[in-house]
Amino acid sequence: MRRLLIITALLGGACSHAPKPAPKPDLVGWRPVGTWSGHGDEQTDSFEIESGEFRIKWVASNEKPAGAGTLKLIAHSAVSGRPLVVALEQHRGNGHGIAMVNDDPRPYYVVIESKNVDWTITVEEAVVGQPRGSE
Repeated sequence: MRRLLIITALLGGACSHAPKPAPKPDLVGWRPVGTWSGHGDEQTDSFEIESGEFRIKWVASNEKPAGAGTLKLIAHSAVSGRPLVVALEQHRGNGHGIAMVNDDPRPYYVVIESKNVDWTITVEEAVVGQPRGSE
């Protein structure tokens, strides 16, 4: 009888501790916030970033004269006005890329310092979620 109880206990314990499938990782999507274009120095309108993480897609084009174009992007707090992050440090010439900013949730604006290039920037906020069927 004692053996039967031990075997029953072992089998019952083995069934109740079946491994759970590993959780699916969070997915990151990007919500468009705004796009600005220009030539020379400018400041964007302020925008709210609730997640604290955003990216700036940038393009520098039409450099004239050749070899003289520069582009720099600085994210500022729209509350205090202070510079928080140099998102792009003095890019030279034509080009494109993505600058990442990870800070606190708050309103921001971007200061664009540009010489001899046209520029376009697009700000997108990181939005985190679970894949479908992972509840």
